[in-house]
Amino acid sequence: MKQGTRIDRYLAEQYPEHSRSYLQKLIKDGNVLVNGKQIKANYKLNEEDVLSLEIPEPKEIDIIAEPVPLDIVYEDQDIIIINKQKDMVVHPCPGHYTGTLVNGLLYYCKNELSGINGELRPGIVHRIDKDTTGLLVVCKNDHAHKCIADQLKVHSITRKYHAIVYDNIAEDEGTVDAPIGRNPNDRKKMSINYKNGKRAVTHYKVLERLQNQYTYVECSLETGRTHQIRVHMSHIHHPLVGDDVYGPKKDKFQLQGQCLHAKVLGFIHPTTNKYVEFDSPLPEYFEQMLQKLR
Repeated sequence: MKQGTRIDRYLAEQYPEHSRSYLQKLIKDGNVLVNGKQIKANYKLNEEDVLSLEIPEPKEIDIIAEPVPLDIVYEDQDIIIINKQKDMVVHPCPGHYTGTLVNGLLYYCKNELSGINGELRPGIVHRIDKDTTGLLVVCKNDHAHKCIADQLKVHSITRKYHAIVYDNIAEDEGTVDAPIGRNPNDRKKMSINYKNGKRAVTHYKVLERLQNQYTYVECSLETGRTHQIRVHMSHIHHPLVGDDVYGPKKDKFQLQGQCLHAKVLGFIHPTTNKYVEFDSPLPEYFEQMLQKLR
């Protein structure tokens, strides 16, 4: 081992089948010892150090497998591309332990899902909001999961969203580069946070101007922070139609959620190493809104 190397980095090099975040969790949980003692992820190794690593057996998943309707766009031995419907929660969380995408995946896939993200998020490598529709990739094994996660980490995945926002965007395209973190006044919300936020970049371009009061846009994610498009578009004074969290509290259209659709998803396939791209048609509610505003 190289003198002065962080232990989490060293373990990631030695065990490439596991993500660095997973190895950091093992360190935090006391599954990694140096010279018989528990350490932190930033511990720097010495040449004479003796390491021991215990990878725990996967926990039995208590989530109920349910026959939840799934709109499957594509499937092979490594991945499933899902076209998520509006009002569907991706993984179990307080208040939503049934009827989620994960409940449906467990029923459909049985035990063929990656386990890297733990028992509540089997197969889930990224997610989209409850009221956002569109494409996401689910991984059937840990190799596929790590491959997709690595691409997300270096921002090489193509993720294009379509949205309807308030007011007329004057320029044809632009970029929002502003860090996002927890809202210090409301922990349930995200906000632009220059002190503690993580870098977030959204590129947008105008697809159509609607009645000079709304704009149909395409947003491409360079990073993938929680609520990124919603926060960024609100930040430049063009919140999403239907978003009562980051936009007007009263929505005259009664959409019950933001007008946002994950339309295009592209990445390097974990087995073929070839670029694949998927496109999802706009959902009916979105098409109806466009027609109403034209």
